[in-house]
Amino acid sequence: MVRSRKLYAGARVRELRAKEKLTQAAFAERLGVSPSYLNQIENNQRPLSAAVVLALAEAFRLDVATLAVDEADRLGADLREALADPLFAEGGPSNQDIRQVSNNSPAFVRAFLSLHRAHQRANERLASLDDALSREDRTLSPLPWEEVRDFFHYCDNYIDAVDKAAESFAEASGFATGAGERDKVAAAADWLEARHGVRVTFSAEGDALRRYDPATRVLNISAAAPIPTQSFQIAHQIALIEHGQLLDATLDFARFQSDGAREIAKIGLANYFAGAAILPYGAFLQAARELRHDLELLAVRFGASVEQVGHRLSTLQRPGEKGVPFFFVRVDQAGTITKRHSATQLQFARFGGACPLWNVHQAFETPGRIIRQLAETPDGVRYLCLATDVTKHGGGWRAPTRRYAIGLGCEVKHASEIVYGEGLDLSEGAAYEPIGVSCRICERAGCHQRALPPVEKSLKIDHNRREVIPYRLGDR
Repeated sequence: MVRSRKLYAGARVRELRAKEKLTQAAFAERLGVSPSYLNQIENNQRPLSAAVVLALAEAFRLDVATLAVDEADRLGADLREALADPLFAEGGPSNQDIRQVSNNSPAFVRAFLSLHRAHQRANERLASLDDALSREDRTLSPLPWEEVRDFFHYCDNYIDAVDKAAESFAEASGFATGAGERDKVAAAADWLEARHGVRVTFSAEGDALRRYDPATRVLNISAAAPIPTQSFQIAHQIALIEHGQLLDATLDFARFQSDGAREIAKIGLANYFAGAAILPYGAFLQAARELRHDLELLAVRFGASVEQVGHRLSTLQRPGEKGVPFFFVRVDQAGTITKRHSATQLQFARFGGACPLWNVHQAFETPGRIIRQLAETPDGVRYLCLATDVTKHGGGWRAPTRRYAIGLGCEVKHASEIVYGEGLDLSEGAAYEPIGVSCRICERAGCHQRALPPVEKSLKIDHNRREVIPYRLGDR
């Protein structure tokens, strides 16, 4: 089993002191420690003691839960993947070096990742020179969807102001706990008409799930869409109409580099509002604990889809009211990750697909079932993983049907709080599947499903020997 880690949060403590505009001496006095001890804490030479954590909570009203899940975990995972680039084949930093710089200099790591991303984009443009020369925009800024993905990723996929606005709407409109699927649709439609003079209609014509005409103030929702999707789309439009200023203020804070990224993020924020309205934070967190995170029971209680429930569980990161830390991912039939977020130590690869040994791929073979898996990542952390398929019908004979698989999981230390942990022998080491993040950066030597070698390892080729894969891994 993995030993609990000491709590190093120097960057977080430094940021708090800067926010309070205090010198080290004044800050140390408020905490009841010496300035030299504080200096060691801020430089991650000493971990936070229980007394210091308590003093931070009492003197500065700091939510101590924010110290446990440090941004350094995400930055470290992204930095390690970037450093796996062959560009850094000679003399790359050790895992200890990566952890140290992620803890001590998060701003530097962000700048490095931006630089590496620009390098990647430059290589992509050079590889398709004809296409690049035909474009007017020759900047090396990140793609809009990459910017948006990173924004939500580093916000821990929790946007406090939007979440609380959605919760207030749910309580005032009838979206709150106890409303059935059709009740939510009716409540949202009534709200739009009463508050904003917008009439909601339903039609199966066309391929748009939602179509709003500001001139006529008519919102048309696809009658072919499932009821949870209908309520979600109406709530999305409510976010745009009623909370446009809040969304814009959040976008101003994000400072996206392109208008395209800003517009994509606005869709993401409106979607966030809709999900938080269907599954309001306080009521949903209470129900999740009561029902032991049973996805199907939660979906029935809140008139939501299983995918909506799974995604919402991964966002329960409100300071002072955090739920079980989950990761959530959605993959298509080609194995491409289309949604990803993790409130756990498991951080998904920025490039490529998911590990083939992960049960999310098996979900396509067992439609309609939730399958379980005990898994262990190369860093020794063990997880309880869930996966199920999601089918989205187009609504007509010729309409395309989209199929996805969703994965949800948490560290096994939380398994007692999860109904899916029942009947599993969590102490049996052989029960854990050795999964990785992606073949590109996974160092497991004996993996029988390896698709390609890790870029940070050399290869040993023996023409007179053949194992499961046609090479062995050497040193970097």
